[in-house]
Amino acid sequence: MNKLLFPLLLLAILFGSCSKEDDTVEPQPKEEIQQERRNLEVEEFIFGAMNEIYLYEADVPQLQDGYFSSQDDFLDFLEGYNDPVNLYYDLVADHDQFSFMTEDYVALEKLLNEGISGTTGMNYRLHTFGNNTDVFGYVRYVIPGSPAEEAGVKRGDFFTEIDGSSLNVNNYQQLLGQASFSMRIDELIDDTITHTDKVVELSKVEIAEDPIFTHNVFEIEGENIGYLLYNGFTPDFDAQLNSVFGEFKSRNISSLILDLRYNGGGNVETAIDLSSMITGQFNEQIILKYEYNQYYQTYFEQNRPEDLLMYFNNSIRNGESINSLNLTKVYVITTRSSASASELVIHALEPYIDVVQIGGTTRGKFQASATLYDSPNLSYTNKDGEVHVNPNHNYALQPLIVKYANKDDESDFVDGLFPDVEASEDLGNLGTLGDPNETLLNAAINTVLGKAPEPASAMQKRVEQEFKFIWESDMFKPNYQRVYLDKIHLPEIIPAELN
Repeated sequence: MNKLLFPLLLLAILFGSCSKEDDTVEPQPKEEIQQERRNLEVEEFIFGAMNEIYLYEADVPQLQDGYFSSQDDFLDFLEGYNDPVNLYYDLVADHDQFSFMTEDYVALEKLLNEGISGTTGMNYRLHTFGNNTDVFGYVRYVIPGSPAEEAGVKRGDFFTEIDGSSLNVNNYQQLLGQASFSMRIDELIDDTITHTDKVVELSKVEIAEDPIFTHNVFEIEGENIGYLLYNGFTPDFDAQLNSVFGEFKSRNISSLILDLRYNGGGNVETAIDLSSMITGQFNEQIILKYEYNQYYQTYFEQNRPEDLLMYFNNSIRNGESINSLNLTKVYVITTRSSASASELVIHALEPYIDVVQIGGTTRGKFQASATLYDSPNLSYTNKDGEVHVNPNHNYALQPLIVKYANKDDESDFVDGLFPDVEASEDLGNLGTLGDPNETLLNAAINTVLGKAPEPASAMQKRVEQEFKFIWESDMFKPNYQRVYLDKIHLPEIIPAELN
């Protein structure tokens, strides 16, 4: 099957066409060959885009050649879906946990590029008490200037009650997913979560979250140790990120602790820029290798092999020169919340420098997605920069389209990236983020200084043994633990002989 970048031509692609000379079918009355159908433009866009460039296209039976016996059979299939969202997810491979779609690409763009989303500003994590159905949450951090900060919510606060109802495995998503709610603040006393009299009112508002939560330079035992707590690879804050590295450079740091404990991913280009800031001595050397589905991979290998490679660079997207540290070792704090672009940085740097990972095992995500629009080239604009998206709807797709490997062709770390030094946050004493005495940062500093980490507390052991993780606040966001490409540069037509 020819794979064309024009989804609206999909029917011709799927079923071919006959010349006038080959057409021996006798004309039939119009009422027998015409069938009134509803508008299927959204469904045709979804099917065409997934059939075109979805990374796991070969694993979806409906996307295979010959699956539909006729054009009517195909259209009947599309018309069988009352909701385009259901069609999309039926075309996603069973093993794919990361592809998604949106009914509002404007909101998605704001989230991916600017870090803007509706939030109370409270980043939290939820657990059950072992096999119990009761749920408790604790606050990991609060976004400055957010409703949560204004209400007095702080890191280390616990909660078990929303709008007067106790949280359990059946209601927590509904209660915490509301636009506004009340929350009773609890505290941990002698390993027991206890109610307080404090109840706060929280509402979700649009906030542009600065991913640079805190940074510092610690002068400890003759070492200048740079520290950065970085919570998301958000393009609009690339200049600020580069400025932080300019400060590290001017302070002549000898070691860097990159804290990605809460960083679920983001933009590939930003991740490459961060890797180039940490290093600098590998400019224009390969940092990543891409692998597309079989059709696009063959095309790129034979026609545009340079598009399968990404390189270290010396400037960020606005043209500003990168402040590179030329380090040969970096210390990275990770947890299970560290995913996608966070893992990309670690994995891509490992062939070049010594990456020492402190904390917990990461998520295990080595694929990247791209935003696909209902347009002739699946992009928001044409080659001249003119917007040419279908104005009749705001649907967009965010499917996985590439798998990445590092310079040494290593990929598929499905079980995550494992720490060199195991450590975890202490729910009994979460401490202050950026304080050298906070558990994870302290473990990283001790590693830099060649000291053994502190032994786990009783509460840390209890978390590992008794509490079961079920949810964290970022899971409400569509970009949770995703890494995505800025742009797609696809051929207009893949020659038939390659398919």
